[in-house]
Amino acid sequence: MEGPKAPRDPEKRRPYFYIMRGKEIFGAKQTDGKGVQFIFENDGRLINSAQITGNIADQEILDLLKTTDGFRKLIHSIGISIETENTEDSVEFVFQMYGQKDVYGGGSLLTLKLKGDGAESRIYLSDVLWTEDDFEPGQIRFVFDVPEKIAKASVRFYLNEGYSAPIIIDEEEVDVNSKDYQIMIARSLMQTGNAVRIMKAIRKARAGEDVTLAYIGGSITQGAGAIPINKECYAYKSYQEFAYKYGTGDNVHYVKAGVGGTPSELGMLRFDRDILRDGVQPDVVIVEFAVNDEGDETKGICYESLVKKILKLPNHPAVILLFAVFASDWNLQERLSPVGKLYDLPMVSILNAVTPQFKLNKAQGKVLSKNQFFYDVFHPSNIGHTIMADCLTNLFKLSDSMLDSNKSEIPDDPTESLLLQKPVLGDDFTEVKLIDKQMKCSIFKIQPGDFTETDKELQCVEMDENLMGTPEFPYNWMYDGTNGVKKQPYLELKINVKAFFVISKDSGAMDVGKADIYVDGKVVRTVDPHQNGWIHCNPILVLNETESKEHVIRVQLASGDEDKKFTILGFGYVA
Repeated sequence: MEGPKAPRDPEKRRPYFYIMRGKEIFGAKQTDGKGVQFIFENDGRLINSAQITGNIADQEILDLLKTTDGFRKLIHSIGISIETENTEDSVEFVFQMYGQKDVYGGGSLLTLKLKGDGAESRIYLSDVLWTEDDFEPGQIRFVFDVPEKIAKASVRFYLNEGYSAPIIIDEEEVDVNSKDYQIMIARSLMQTGNAVRIMKAIRKARAGEDVTLAYIGGSITQGAGAIPINKECYAYKSYQEFAYKYGTGDNVHYVKAGVGGTPSELGMLRFDRDILRDGVQPDVVIVEFAVNDEGDETKGICYESLVKKILKLPNHPAVILLFAVFASDWNLQERLSPVGKLYDLPMVSILNAVTPQFKLNKAQGKVLSKNQFFYDVFHPSNIGHTIMADCLTNLFKLSDSMLDSNKSEIPDDPTESLLLQKPVLGDDFTEVKLIDKQMKCSIFKIQPGDFTETDKELQCVEMDENLMGTPEFPYNWMYDGTNGVKKQPYLELKINVKAFFVISKDSGAMDVGKADIYVDGKVVRTVDPHQNGWIHCNPILVLNETESKEHVIRVQLASGDEDKKFTILGFGYVA
């Protein structure tokens, strides 16, 4: 039997900072039977983790974290600790560098096997075999031998000579029953607005009738940062609280349809499919795109179109606008809240709730730190999701108090007349419809050319209460020229419309290529799947006119990329 390895010589205490500190992780089940928690650190995420969790303000240190070369210059070693319920559980830590030429396959892997006993182990960068293609810190993975286990992880960077880090300050547990917490929650309410439709949903629930709460948005609505993602996300928590307070048993139902990294442009295209599936008629719809719409090419027209699309449903659901926030204290509520004001909608701002108190100390009313609220720079932690849920619950409570004061009858709903007003941003796409490969419709004719394959490697999201991911746009058209260039590297569609969208698949894979989009014989856009660099749904507006007429839309592999792959996930149109 081999004995233990000799310990390293004692070394003097090195300065360090955390990038993860007591964060919960969850091993989502993979096809190989293991469980994995992914934490992406590229595109400035590692820098933000250093700022938020490590309190790093030194610009030289932050700049060094941008590249692998800088990382190696700054970091002496990485300390990792894992705490699991069974201290003998085995968890592998992997820190992957991304490559310059081969993003996902060319970089070094810094790996370490740990026990779940909370003891810190270290990776010494001097022991790592680095590759020539190393470019930037890419992602962290925690790999569990057994899936669907929860743990707590801490990761800290010990620094080389010449660098220093701030002293670590302990954080108190968040007191959700404190007066300051309640003040913070109350601050989230931008306006109650016309709460008649919420009041009706509450009355239905109390009467034992079926009521459905539906949530549509980006990765925060998907549940990112919540551990586990299906039961600790704000959507599930607020639904549960609604069901507990107003339901009579199992009469309150739940639909969650958040898709990471996607704007309201995609939200409006998939709304019918993802929210109204199986004949669902939602009574309350929470719309959360305030941190996803920065790149919206329509600057809010898609958002207002989605809101009107929901408000005009025949069963007259309530619409609540929820404005999440990034760790940079940023969201788009100034752009999007005029939509809520025009239609007198309830609006809840997480930015208004939490960001003012980040600047305070405990005596001044500080409830929690940024490190406690955020799991990473974009997504809330479990307590962050709880706060978001409590902000929605506060709105429901206030709406209920209004109902109590009108027990004899609910006031008339003015929404129908409000919808007749001139839109504040635009409503060009209120009647948008989705096309995918399984749909048959006389309004269009498709000649698929050599887009005859079906892509199975898709963005997957945890819908409703499910832990397993559901593939987005499984009925797609894929061109695959990797086994030989095809004769017809294009798909062509003839349709009578005034607006048209192409939904394509982004990817970081080396074998995907660019495609040109033609409208009536002219190239209007060139789509590069590598622009976002990960498997992701990308909607693009290629046509928007005032009148409908027949158009020919063609998606064709760009010249020189005919030996690569390209996937069309679907189309959207307004007739």
